[in-house]
Amino acid sequence: MPKISSKGFAMPDSPIRKLVPYADKAEKKGVEIIRLNIGQPDIETPKIAIDAVKNMDISTVSYSHSAGNLSFREKLSAYYQKKAIAIDSDSILVTTGGSEALIFTINSIADPEDEIIIPEPFYANYYSFSTQSNVNVVPVISKIEDDFSLPKISDFEALITSKTKAILICNPGNPTGYLYSKSEIKQLAQLALKYDLFLISDEVYSDFVYEEEATHYSILQESGLEEHAIVVDSFSKRYSMCGARIGMMISKNKAVIETAMKFAQARLSPPSLAQIACEATLDLPESYFKEQIAKYKARRDTLIEGLRKIPNIRFSVPRGAFYCIVALPVSNSEDFAQWMLEFFSLDNKTLMVAPADGFYSTPNTGKNQIRLAFVLNRNDLKMATIILGAALKAYIAKNKSMPEQLELDF
Repeated sequence: MPKISSKGFAMPDSPIRKLVPYADKAEKKGVEIIRLNIGQPDIETPKIAIDAVKNMDISTVSYSHSAGNLSFREKLSAYYQKKAIAIDSDSILVTTGGSEALIFTINSIADPEDEIIIPEPFYANYYSFSTQSNVNVVPVISKIEDDFSLPKISDFEALITSKTKAILICNPGNPTGYLYSKSEIKQLAQLALKYDLFLISDEVYSDFVYEEEATHYSILQESGLEEHAIVVDSFSKRYSMCGARIGMMISKNKAVIETAMKFAQARLSPPSLAQIACEATLDLPESYFKEQIAKYKARRDTLIEGLRKIPNIRFSVPRGAFYCIVALPVSNSEDFAQWMLEFFSLDNKTLMVAPADGFYSTPNTGKNQIRLAFVLNRNDLKMATIILGAALKAYIAKNKSMPEQLELDF
């Protein structure tokens, strides 16, 4: 039999989707699943985006420019300028989701066996994309005890070698919800300049900031970083358009964009219909975001209120994005998460979560943690925390070989 590639074997399972087969089986049994494992908001996609596709007058769905439609990129440029980010349309490459923007970025700046330093826990696909590119992830550890704040700059410096090409952050963070301060971004910028490294910032959640005194500070706003800064962005979360698969790679470094353009040409073009839909959303008023952020803040507060009622857990209150890491009083959160889907329900409902060890590259780290995505309505989130508390109580007390589904009434 022909052999599978070593790269294929090295590709990690998704912590977000790996338990889907167990969820499918539970649903076949008639159990309702509250899905907090994945960042798929239940908020409707703006009608203006749907109508733009419905009402378009075209006879052929053709390729677009490999960098994305010019009209779209010009509107994106105006959008960023409203956020005090001076970017022209030539500095923007429209991609098939933020995922492709990351893949283009890694392949444009790093050769096989080069290294990218990333604070962990980090978005699981950073490791997947690096594996695809034969690039090594070097983790610098942030801790739940410190609310996942930026590790010491000396910790970064200790990891820099001749192979280091970049530092990659997610701001606000997935899976932590941590929002880097302007001071922390400036520290990273100075480090990138000192060692002549790229600073990559995944800013997909830049509009999701929940504290009145807090603001998102983009690396593209940092003076002197023009040749070093690369931003990844996306329409998936901001406009509840995950399936549109439209993202952006943004940099003032012309060589970076020209190099990424070669990869863009090789895949021909980003999705044509989705570009039309996404371009239309850029006409939404600022009030749209204020309304959405108010909803997500209320959801975050509901989740935190419920978590505070569960004994013996630890969590960091997210200041941005829509994720929360929770440390549980268990030794293996994946076993617990799978057990909930297979054997536990409360009022014929159970909970699906993402085991957090998949957001770490350091072995045996985060094994007692889960990631929760507060993307559902507040009633579902209230029920989710009740289920989590009841499931933990039952899981800790039970014999782990229990074969039958457990029904509890707390």
